[in-house]
Amino acid sequence: MTIKACVFDAYGTLFDVAAAAREAAHEPGREAFLPHWAKVANDWRLKQLQYTWLRAVADAHCDFWEVTQNGLDWALEASDLTDPELRERLLALYWELSAYPEVPVMLKALKDAGFATAILSNGSPAMLNGAVQSAGLGDLLDDVLSVEDVKIFKPHKSVYDLVVKRFDCRADQVLFVSSNGWDAAASAGYGFQTAWVNRAGEPMDRLPWKPRKVLSDLTTIPELAGEW
Repeated sequence: MTIKACVFDAYGTLFDVAAAAREAAHEPGREAFLPHWAKVANDWRLKQLQYTWLRAVADAHCDFWEVTQNGLDWALEASDLTDPELRERLLALYWELSAYPEVPVMLKALKDAGFATAILSNGSPAMLNGAVQSAGLGDLLDDVLSVEDVKIFKPHKSVYDLVVKRFDCRADQVLFVSSNGWDAAASAGYGFQTAWVNRAGEPMDRLPWKPRKVLSDLTTIPELAGEW
């Protein structure tokens, strides 16, 4: 077996989803937000994911930007924060999320070794393009694949189908990497070689499948791709 393509989830895997709330909290004049930013960031991400699953099950698809705004509105209300300017600032920062420090070097190592690289994300094409360009990763990726091509969120099988169609390969020739335990597990069930980037040290999700490897960051992905 030879890996042909290394494919990454975007939010939480390549891009730090907590960065928007963290950066806003440390801007001048936002002292009132500072004690709340971590809870808002966590609630925002959780609701964002929950809404994708619920919409997929209910056949009520919308693009990820709408889900992102819905999740933020819930999170802000849960912390009794009603400042419209804060909401707009957080949404603006979400288009400029920071990449994790190891990401550029890791992607360059994969490209130098001859692997195809791509993103497979729930994000809308415009959102993903904004994040990729802001982080300066455009030259390190062969493609950015969005669920908008199939109009349903992960972990639906049709989303993972996008990868094998794009790279004309078998599922087991793909190394798929996600920070979401459920995504790493579901993609393993699909047939990908999978690595779960468990940055928060969370327990394994109780699902029928398990990722092949659990990592604390993305540093060793080029090594894994060469070994697998």
